[in-house]
Amino acid sequence: MSAPSASPLAEARKVLIIVAVVQFVIAGWFSWTSSHVKPRDLPVLVVAAGQQGSGFADALREAAPGAYKIKTADDAEAADKKLKDREAYGAFVPTAKGLELHIASAASPAVAQALVQQAQELQGGKPVAVTDVVPADSDDPHGSGIGMGFLPLLITAVIAGLLFVLKVRSVRAKLVGLVGFAVLSGLLSSLMLTQFTSVLPGDYFVTAGVIALLELAMVGAITGLGSLIGPPGIALAAVLTFVVGNPLSGMASAPEMLPQPLGAIGQFLPAGAAASLFRSSGSFHGAGAGGPVLVLVVWSLIGLGLLFLSAKRAGAKAAGAAAPTGTSAGAASAEPVTASAS
Repeated sequence: MSAPSASPLAEARKVLIIVAVVQFVIAGWFSWTSSHVKPRDLPVLVVAAGQQGSGFADALREAAPGAYKIKTADDAEAADKKLKDREAYGAFVPTAKGLELHIASAASPAVAQALVQQAQELQGGKPVAVTDVVPADSDDPHGSGIGMGFLPLLITAVIAGLLFVLKVRSVRAKLVGLVGFAVLSGLLSSLMLTQFTSVLPGDYFVTAGVIALLELAMVGAITGLGSLIGPPGIALAAVLTFVVGNPLSGMASAPEMLPQPLGAIGQFLPAGAAASLFRSSGSFHGAGAGGPVLVLVVWSLIGLGLLFLSAKRAGAKAAGAAAPTGTSAGAASAEPVTASAS
């Protein structure tokens, strides 16, 4: 006798409680990470002009303990090269006329603004000469446009992974859908972000490749784990890649501006790797792109590997289900022969 099903009112109560609790946790997590943004071991340079440069580095450490990871550069030209190579976010240049600041706002407009404020504080509130070595894109000088454009890439990846698991039965069809979605998403989203809204300064096809790799990593993880262990796999992969990954991506600020070690951990998730790769492949012409590319490739391979394992498990189950049927059929065919012999 089957167990009685829950009443519609009980089901509604269960849904509203679960969703409200999830909303409570996610809202707290997202808001907490955003409200605790500040420099933490932020890589910066000090142009060391003898004793003057050394003294300034000490003054910077004293003014903001733990905020900066300070390295030195021989001169402003060497500092600018390091900024273009994404080795630092800014360079403080003490001179006889006062403090100068070199920044690369394309690496993070939020960090650039924080460095300008820090330099002004060190100058006693006086204006500081600022040189933007690698400026942010003129169509999105504050980085808010790409921040908003980045979020739909993550949300639609979760939706695609969910639908591939729930609506597509064949593993081969899931694989075709996964790769096809990644390619189409890259081509269309890059068209929007580089041509129509122009919030990304990079090459159209390079940006398309970055987006395709991001979608392949996220959708692959969700589809692969969901196909392997069912709805819990969908939830686990979605939480890891989106709920955890999005606030820790550093897209709105920088990984070093987030609470640590969370900011560093975020760079090993697809969203964080893609955020860094967007910046490297655009204004910095590929500088510092190796690590993020590796992270996205690894996540993509993990997703494809999980999808392969789900296919092997489904094949084993099908073979196991067919074996008893074949045995019983053989027994049935042997029975008339025994009867005729008697």
